[in-house]
Amino acid sequence: MEKENSGSFNYTGRSFSKLSVNDDSSAFSDCNSDRSGEFQTASSQNRLLLLACAAENPDDLIRQLVSDLESCSIDEQKQAAMEIRLLAKNKPEDRLKIAKAGAIKPLISLISSSDSQLQEYGVTAILNLSLCDENKELIASSGAIKPLVRALRTGTPTAKENAACALLRLSQMEENKVAIGRSGAIPLLVNLLETGAFRGKKDAATALYSLCSAKENKIRAVQAGIMKPLVELMADFGSNMVDKSAFVLSLLITVPEAKTAVVEEAGIPVLVEIIEVGSQRQKEIAVSILLQICEDNLVFRAMVAREGAIPALVALTQSGTNRAKQKVSLILNFRLFKTSCLLLLLQLTWHACFGNQCRFVGYLFEGGDIDRSSTATEIQ
Repeated sequence: MEKENSGSFNYTGRSFSKLSVNDDSSAFSDCNSDRSGEFQTASSQNRLLLLACAAENPDDLIRQLVSDLESCSIDEQKQAAMEIRLLAKNKPEDRLKIAKAGAIKPLISLISSSDSQLQEYGVTAILNLSLCDENKELIASSGAIKPLVRALRTGTPTAKENAACALLRLSQMEENKVAIGRSGAIPLLVNLLETGAFRGKKDAATALYSLCSAKENKIRAVQAGIMKPLVELMADFGSNMVDKSAFVLSLLITVPEAKTAVVEEAGIPVLVEIIEVGSQRQKEIAVSILLQICEDNLVFRAMVAREGAIPALVALTQSGTNRAKQKVSLILNFRLFKTSCLLLLLQLTWHACFGNQCRFVGYLFEGGDIDRSSTATEIQ
């Protein structure tokens, strides 16, 4: 294989024009996960040659690669899986062709390989093929869910991240959500959310959000201890995970187990802080979660009030989004909050009217003993 000139290449005895390869995976995958490190910089010419060959004879190349997936040689299997992954990433029009050529089942077999690199290539190829919606049903019905869950448990960090993203793609079909949950994926995704690198956390949160639209998966997630990492990520404004974590929590909070768990993990102070200093969207999500927490529980309402939420909630009635204002009004109409809100408004009114004389209101609210006649004289 020799380079002829700067504009063309020789490959298998033929000359091909240089092709442009889009390496921006953010435009490729909705969970941004096709960033495996198998392609070294020195092999970029090989990538161009492979794509050039695919452009010339795509069907022949695909058939050969699918055949090589079932080779007795692990090296040939790796090469074929790597090249299928590359084609499916850079040539969306070939994703369905690759699936129809019979690649799905042998790729799924590779996911169960004891060779970690071969497993990673198989996972990533399946992920890229799943980006074609027409392939998702075939991938699931061919038995991909359990091997992907196994990769989520035993794979390399990249394999785990790409397995999470592949499960996300399959979970976009409603009938797969429960099957994925029952396969043991939820605790593994929770673990990735807690211990993974940023990309792993992001992909785990996205997959959990999709899966937890099914009620039984919400309960599984709570039982797996999801509240601890969610609360920690929401509390860390530098994590770039506040929004995603809050969205997942907003989905879970509809089940009673989640309400108790988030309170036990000290989630109320974090939610109040978000309402005080978060972005408009973050405030809206936090208010929605607090509404669910307070709805049927006086003890939780008292905890929210003790955390100083009332002033921030009242402020949000003036500065929040329309949806946030609606939810705040519902919270402030709860018993206990009504009284707290009224007292706050009285405090503000006295302060505005009498300046430093508002200490009188402070004594009044605290139930202190005051000389009403002297105070009245002082106010006059």
